[in-house]
Amino acid sequence: MNIYVGNLSFNATEEDLENAFGEYGEVTSVNIIKDRDTGRSRGFAFVEMRDGKSAQDAIEGVNLKEIQGRSVTVNEARPREDRRGGGGGGRNRW
Repeated sequence: MNIYVGNLSFNATEEDLENAFGEYGEVTSVNIIKDRDTGRSRGFAFVEMRDGKSAQDAIEGVNLKEIQGRSVTVNEARPREDRRGGGGGGRNRW
């Protein structure tokens, strides 16, 4: 199960998240989302856990917990929306 972690400190590391979520079960991956240009954290991450029961326990246990000085918001990640635009970009000439 994939878990969204918001309000993440810019100083938080993947290890910090693995430790916090690892208390509830096996963490299979941690992905802190970073700015493409600067490489700096964008303040949110995704944590994937092996099974749903552990993930639900982690969501309840880690939500509003302080990690690197900030209370994080944790919930089940929603599927990514398709962001491809439908055309446009042309110029209207009257």
